Amino acid sequence: MSGPGPRTERVNVLRLLAARGLTPDTTLGQHFLVDENLVDLALRESGVGGGDVVLEVGAGPGVLTAALARAARTVHAIEIDRRLEPLLAQTVPPGADVRVHWGDAMRMALEDLDPPPTLMVANLPYNVATPIVIESTWRVPSLRGWCVMVQREVADRWTAAPGDRLYGVPSVLLALCATPTFRRNVGRDVFAPPPRVDSALVALRRTGPAPGAAVRALVRAAFAQRRKTLLNALSAGGVPRDDVRAACARAGVDPGARAEDVTPAQFALMAGDA
Repeated sequence: MSGPGPRTERVNVLRLLAARGLTPDTTLGQHFLVDENLVDLALRESGVGGGDVVLEVGAGPGVLTAALARAARTVHAIEIDRRLEPLLAQTVPPGADVRVHWGDAMRMALEDLDPPPTLMVANLPYNVATPIVIESTWRVPSLRGWCVMVQREVADRWTAAPGDRLYGVPSVLLALCATPTFRRNVGRDVFAPPPRVDSALVALRRTGPAPGAAVRALVRAAFAQRRKTLLNALSAGGVPRDDVRAACARAGVDPGARAEDVTPAQFALMAGDA
């Protein structure tokens, strides 16, 4: 692939930061992506095109933002660290429709973004990766796909199957509305500064509407005490025991089973949402 390699890009990003007296704030989860090859890969696997509106959470110094701006119609770039404002202004191509939203993505009304995002492409801050992606499935129903960099174990949890020790709430809620289309594990040296954990680039394609509130509540209650049976876990969460038995019968599930053994489709049936 033509163009500068990862080492050159790292030097450039760090020089941009140093020129303004900035260092990454790891308390905000800042581990900036500095490998242009991975930026190209994220764009390719996301399927972003000229008509797309992209949501990027954690714009950082704008390496990915700039590439998205050249590929998409509009980019909604969310960044919590206002120190990076002049850096983003320098990185984004002139004339590009990049709308920078300053603040905490977890507190923003993502459903009010205009125009509505069609894709999420981001190097996500690891401390908010799961809630951002999970909540976006119902808060931003216009999203047709996600291509995000996350902690490797988070990617494992998202794609875990029933019976796996990592299978849990994110696994179920994502499986009910999306399917993985790509994954590549990524080393630590493509970030500045390098994180203490390994990462993965994951792409998901929406397959249907997000699970409703009843399904979400039931799944969370079932996994809240994952070593208990469904009957005991859900009744401890306030569901009458007779209602638990009826819901299990509707889905063909043994009330004595544990949440980790119940498929996403069965959870939907239990909640009466299928």
